Amino acid sequence: MQDLRGKKLVLLGFTLFSMFFGAGNLIFPPHLGAQAGANLWPAFAGFAVSAIGLPIMGVAAVANAGGLDRLASRVHPKFALAFAILVYLSIGPCLAIPRTASTSFEMLLPLLGGGHGLQLGYSVVFFTAAFLVALRPEKLTDRLGHVLCPALIALILILFAGCLLHPVAAQYGTPAAAYAQLPALEGILGGYQTMDTLAGLNFGAVIALNIQALGITEPKAVRQGTIRAGILAGGLLLVIYAMLAHVGALTAYPDCATGAETLTALASTLFGRAGQVLLAAIFLLACFNTCVGLISCVGQYFHTLLPRIPYPAIAGFFAAASMLISNIGLAGIIRLSTPVLHALYPVAIVLIVLSFLPAQFQKRPAYVGCVALTAAQSVLAALPLTTVFANALPLGQFGFGWVVPALVGLGIGVFCR
Repeated sequence: MQDLRGKKLVLLGFTLFSMFFGAGNLIFPPHLGAQAGANLWPAFAGFAVSAIGLPIMGVAAVANAGGLDRLASRVHPKFALAFAILVYLSIGPCLAIPRTASTSFEMLLPLLGGGHGLQLGYSVVFFTAAFLVALRPEKLTDRLGHVLCPALIALILILFAGCLLHPVAAQYGTPAAAYAQLPALEGILGGYQTMDTLAGLNFGAVIALNIQALGITEPKAVRQGTIRAGILAGGLLLVIYAMLAHVGALTAYPDCATGAETLTALASTLFGRAGQVLLAAIFLLACFNTCVGLISCVGQYFHTLLPRIPYPAIAGFFAAASMLISNIGLAGIIRLSTPVLHALYPVAIVLIVLSFLPAQFQKRPAYVGCVALTAAQSVLAALPLTTVFANALPLGQFGFGWVVPALVGLGIGVFCR
């Protein structure tokens, strides 16, 4: 049987890590560290569940099911189509892809200075380059795994080493109010913002395409190779996140509004002007890698829906649309993303978890009941007029009001014949 091991497996793991590791992945771990302070590691454990565990489980679930459409079709084919389109649009031109350009631009702005039309010009160059790399999605292993991912990791290691040799603070600070009582739960919610669970449901298809480009074509071998690459990428994410969270917890800037501000202050303190350049390079590489991966997977998906339209045309359209949306700025994109994530994430989580349950749960009524009640609560909780009602359910005040409806729906579905 064909098998994926050794150097090829490492390169694919690097490729998947590069696709995951974008703007939010750089911003949120140091911000969590700065806010959690002495409660860093309980908070980090929760963050790891939603920002590492669930995304890698998503890659494995999709690989085992044979695609997101087949996994979601366990609820209903029409639901599969609607859910997949919503997921691809959210991690694509509506939210995640534009965020890569707007975030990297804000990190470059102190070096570039102001100027009318500067962001527009930057976004044109950024998305043109990302589109050209994404034109050959089966070649991402060569482009991301060989070059861009090692360069990104090296830059992060430099920043981490500088913090270890010259720590800004001697010990972790006092936790902020949000992390004082239930840091692990707050960490889980913070992991939502990376959007990686939604991305993980889609990246598996691109990794499978790269495995096939290496000459491994047996379906079982492709599935196993995708899962192994996911586990390796998850290990890399765990190490890098822990570094960034530790760096954030040792900073003397707990009042910074975002992780980007935390890292900027830290890099400037440690390395001065060179630190700003280093940080800008880290953000640019991370955001570019993720942008390429997202354009590839979104373009491939819509090409399967609209096979008469060539993949390059679809990828070019989404790159252009993302370029325009990115110019509303990072703050505007984050405001748009929060309710969307609160609506979609619980549904994605239950789909992933259901796929790993024993055989007696693998029937349509269980999927329908669990997903339907989860979606009802999560959508209502994301709407301004119904938030109070939806969050009145058990665990609602902690952001997990969907858990009890999910369990009730699962129980009803299991006992349906």
